[in-house]
Amino acid sequence: MAFGQLSLKGRALRLLAGREYSRQELERKLAQHEPEPGQLKQALDELQAKGFIDEQRVVDSVVHRRAPRLGAGRIRQELQAKGLDAEAVAAAVAGLQATEAERAREVWLRKFGTPPADAAQRAKQMRFLLARGFGAEVVSRLLRGIDA
Repeated sequence: MAFGQLSLKGRALRLLAGREYSRQELERKLAQHEPEPGQLKQALDELQAKGFIDEQRVVDSVVHRRAPRLGAGRIRQELQAKGLDAEAVAAAVAGLQATEAERAREVWLRKFGTPPADAAQRAKQMRFLLARGFGAEVVSRLLRGIDA
């Protein structure tokens, strides 16, 4: 019985050594390795109590890794998919809104760098930025500013 807990903790720690995981992500990944019901919850409770699982670190990690390439909409989706607290997700997204236009411009410069020559290119650039999760208003303003 104790060996099963160690194994679950070991697996969780191995995952956490690579990157931050939310508790829900660890539950999904480790559920198939749970020898007896309740052991996974107990192992994750212990890791969380010791600070190995920290939801705020997960939020910060995702924002730090993804913000240079993605808009607030896509980052919100990723955070929600990790099963994080709605308030933490909302706070992170609110912080990203302030730099949304600047980040969209950086992504546009890296990908395109030149104003669209015609409506087809403009639509392509717009779709690219929208697919990256940048807001429609931000994308529209950006491309209007570039066209001018």
